[in-house]
Amino acid sequence: MVIKKTAICGMGALGAMYGSRIADAGGDVRFVMDGAHFARESALPHFINGARRELPIMLGRESTPCDLVIVAVKSPALGSALDVIEPSVGEKTVIMSVLNGITSEETIAARYGAEHMIYTVAQGTDAVMLDGALRFSTVGELRIGARSARQEENLDAVSDFLGRVGIPFVREADIMRRMWGKFMFNVGLNQSCMVYETNYGGCADSSGEPYMIMVAAMREVIAVAKCEGIGIGEETLSEYVRMLGGLTPDAMPSMRQDRIMRRPSEVEMFSGTVAALAKKHGITVPVNEYLYRRIKEIESGY
Repeated sequence: MVIKKTAICGMGALGAMYGSRIADAGGDVRFVMDGAHFARESALPHFINGARRELPIMLGRESTPCDLVIVAVKSPALGSALDVIEPSVGEKTVIMSVLNGITSEETIAARYGAEHMIYTVAQGTDAVMLDGALRFSTVGELRIGARSARQEENLDAVSDFLGRVGIPFVREADIMRRMWGKFMFNVGLNQSCMVYETNYGGCADSSGEPYMIMVAAMREVIAVAKCEGIGIGEETLSEYVRMLGGLTPDAMPSMRQDRIMRRPSEVEMFSGTVAALAKKHGITVPVNEYLYRRIKEIESGY
């Protein structure tokens, strides 16, 4: 299978960044969305690193089956996104999710079938999208993997495609370990940036409270992961802390942007998931419980 036609659901930082890279490489790409998002995005000018861009947008219901569908929405919008992409999903369509967390692939597979999936982690980018303006200095990379022989075929097709359009990627032999590592990082970094109203530089300062809370939250994820049979540990934590040091200091993750824009965050997917799994295994996660309460307080004040 050769991937030629791509649909992207979600025009946030990751969706717009990947879509623009595909378009720049001469790829056939369209952004699919529901009526409300189409009306909003049609009225907005779009900028990428300061340059005005015309991005190909269309109503999801007007799309046709594509070779690849990239789901790039925030987790609260995943349910509606599954409706939007339906016309874009054909018998042989490959679906990849660049959502944070460890559950979106299973949710998508429950609707469309695991045979359509590959597993994906987006990491290392400092992309920020505010009011239709995307800025980033590094694309980062996609870590991709498969959990079945059928998905290995999808993985080969996506690997070929990403190489052709110039999106950096690494094939992972143990994709679940990588997904949990990124989940650990997001749980610590994204929530700390939101609660402390800081950026990557603020969380990277090892003398500050945001750093200490970030690392403590990450260690609680390690404890939960071990109960789930996932082998991440201090070496994984150190890897991601080093990655943080390489990001643009004044950039920020999506949850910090959520607080600025006064919109619901992905707290349920982060500390909410950690707390639920901790309860399942009979362990305590006080830092994540604190972050959950604090973020809920922030959102209730919008």
